[in-house]
Amino acid sequence: MGRLLEQKPELTRQDLEELIRKKKEKIGAGYLTDQGAIFLIASDLGVALGEPLKVEMSLKDIYVGAKEITLETRVMNVYPARQFSRKDGSQFMLRNMTVYDGAQRAKVKLWDEKATLPGIENLKPGDLVRIIKAYVKSDLKGNPIINVGSGSSVEPNNTQSKIPSLDEITDDVSSVRENQQNLVVSGILDGSIRTTEFTNFKGEQSKALQLRLKGRDGAVVRAVLWNKDEGSLPRVVSSGAKARLIGVSTKTGQMGLELHGDEGTVLEIEGAKEIAPVTARILSATKADSGSRLLVAVTSDRRIVNIADPTSVTSEVSPGDAVEITPSKMYGNTITLEQGSPVRKIDGTGIPTPSEARTKIRDVKPSDGLYCIEAIILKAPQKREIQTKTGESVLLSEAFVEDDTGQIWLKGWRSQARLLEQFTQGEIISITAVTAKPGLEGRTEAFLSAYSVVTRKN
Repeated sequence: MGRLLEQKPELTRQDLEELIRKKKEKIGAGYLTDQGAIFLIASDLGVALGEPLKVEMSLKDIYVGAKEITLETRVMNVYPARQFSRKDGSQFMLRNMTVYDGAQRAKVKLWDEKATLPGIENLKPGDLVRIIKAYVKSDLKGNPIINVGSGSSVEPNNTQSKIPSLDEITDDVSSVRENQQNLVVSGILDGSIRTTEFTNFKGEQSKALQLRLKGRDGAVVRAVLWNKDEGSLPRVVSSGAKARLIGVSTKTGQMGLELHGDEGTVLEIEGAKEIAPVTARILSATKADSGSRLLVAVTSDRRIVNIADPTSVTSEVSPGDAVEITPSKMYGNTITLEQGSPVRKIDGTGIPTPSEARTKIRDVKPSDGLYCIEAIILKAPQKREIQTKTGESVLLSEAFVEDDTGQIWLKGWRSQARLLEQFTQGEIISITAVTAKPGLEGRTEAFLSAYSVVTRKN
């Protein structure tokens, strides 16, 4: 409107508004916007406005080749900016985003100086933004990608919007299906969170964060977040905490349907930043293949916990000792200690003894908890090779044990299978840190873990 009035000074704004009204009336309702009417009026007056119309559209309407488009969307996730090299050796910056405006999702690429727009790193999932004068290209699969270059911009948008909030597009993890992209899912944290290290296809050392989410129907789905570690998590996460993953896809893995994310995925978990000291009695100690010290303890409130000590700050602590420790992190039943984590021996009055920490077999139930049991071996441990769905052969050892309240199968996979090979029928054994899961015909089975220690009762 401003450009047309500059070139036709004899027209007032009121005159132009009346021309717009008449033009829309003549064309008919539903076919013309105010901006479109201005372009037709300019043509009638012999005026070239010089620039193509800025097209406002929703994500469902974008197409490869579109230019000068403006969109109102919400942020799903924002990736770190990366530097790359062109063929001529020059450098450029690139940052990826994912946005949504309801059921539709789209990738956004921010190039060069747009990758470091002021405030871009402060955008949070669910924030409303306006993408201005962008253009659309395709990815390798032909999907449209929104590009923000030198003539484009991304601006926070603080107006009211009909675009659903992040909570409104969050699905329970039990409802996910195969081949879904850019999902927001929630569930209950099932078990521990752990970081694994691996060598990627480029030969570089990388990490992955692994966890499991339980849905409303009780189904558990494994999640793997590539190139992420525990740095962004709360220091304290309780068992059964609510969690949400923002920006994940579904894939079929070794254990069935899985959720996969990357460094742009946002993991939200209910938790706390501050950790109070924990008083406990050490029940057992062993070492991982990496050399880390792995301990099992019973706390003053009678919980069985695993203690990961990679720097051996507990080197002076032995089974039976009562201690006060200040964890660096605490995820469910696993306590992590770091260099300098305070550990001191205490009197131990009121802290359960090893015998008081044991659970009778009748009380072992499938849950997120850990158990210590004492039982006699009714059936000597047997080892056998099991072939997984991927064709891998893994070792499984099984023993049938009982106490005066019931019987249970005790199983160890892979390296844990060797914990049972030294024992025979009729021996009484004490086992720390077993988990319980439903087995065949709904019967509960006990499983050894990396922290488990099995000893012969004298």
